[in-house]
Amino acid sequence: MNTLDTIEVDITVELGATTMPIHHLLRMGRGAVIELDTTENDPLRVYANNRLVAHGEVKVEDGRLSVEITEKIFKRN
Repeated sequence: MNTLDTIEVDITVELGATTMPIHHLLRMGRGAVIELDTTENDPLRVYANNRLVAHGEVKVEDGRLSVEITEKIFKRN
C-alpha cells in the first residue's frame, strides 16, 4: 500500500466554463462576475489528471464547502 502513497493526482472541480477575450479578463476588477455555461442546478465536473471521472454537487455544512460525488464516469481508452 505504500506504493500508492507516492502517486500524485491533480484533482480539478469545474463549476462551469466560459470563453472570453483576454482583454476582457484583464479589465476585470475585484467582485467582477463571470457568466458560466451552467446553472446552479447543473452538476459539477470532477477531473483527475485532466480526465473527467465524476459529477458532483456542492454541499455546505457548518460553513465548510465540500463536493459530494453523485455519479462516477467510467470511460475506457
